[in-house]
Amino acid sequence: MGNRKAILIEVMYKADYCLPCYYMDEAVRQVLPKYDSKVKYSKVFFMTQEGGRRFLELSKSLYGDEGVERHIRLAPVPSLFIEGELVFDMIPTRDELEEAIDEALRDKGIEIGEETGR
Repeated sequence: MGNRKAILIEVMYKADYCLPCYYMDEAVRQVLPKYDSKVKYSKVFFMTQEGGRRFLELSKSLYGDEGVERHIRLAPVPSLFIEGELVFDMIPTRDELEEAIDEALRDKGIEIGEETGR
């Protein structure tokens, strides 16, 4: 298997003292083992220079340049993006998150593999 494909999940994250951010991160970390290398995960620490740039990129993808620069519309915090698309602006349940990940994997043509039965 030469080209390993994966989807990117990003959580807009202020700091560990931000409880909603912390719990959004926890929600993602709980499902990551199911997906192995099919999911790349990144916390976007928007209070840092690099994270701030990514936060602005994602905000502009939602609201456009003018929306961000003129009207100061920014991505919600916390929020969860899959492949650069806002998917959750509140902490999802495990089932909701797994459904969204499964859909993103299917959309990208990545086999999901064995489903976990519940």
